[in-house]
Amino acid sequence: MAGFNKVILMGNLTRNPELRYTPSGTPVASFGLAVSRRFKQGDDLKEEVCFVDIVVFGKQAEHCGQYLSKGNGAIVEGRLQQRRWETEDGQKRSKHEVVAQTVTFMPKRQDSGASTEPPVHDEPGYEMGEEG
Repeated sequence: MAGFNKVILMGNLTRNPELRYTPSGTPVASFGLAVSRRFKQGDDLKEEVCFVDIVVFGKQAEHCGQYLSKGNGAIVEGRLQQRRWETEDGQKRSKHEVVAQTVTFMPKRQDSGASTEPPVHDEPGYEMGEEG
């Protein structure tokens, strides 16, 4: 059976993009994205934040390095990837990251009084810490 791997995230950058180049000259940018979710739990309003590492290649990587900075909003579409490596002292490590195919820059927030808060999700039966 074939698999399907597609991720779409909208959030704010947690750090400035780090732009570097592979030995063959391909641009690579990496940055963190904080994705917030607000929901009601009983009468309380809760917020959960998921921190995701993003990697983007090519011309888009250069654009991210040039135009994005910490705090900017972005929509990232891509695929989830697990990267594995071994440290110098022989410990095995791994991490999940999103390899972006497209990064859409969000307009800067204006102090117009308009709300830019994410919507509140009312999910019956959802409690913090439960897996669904």
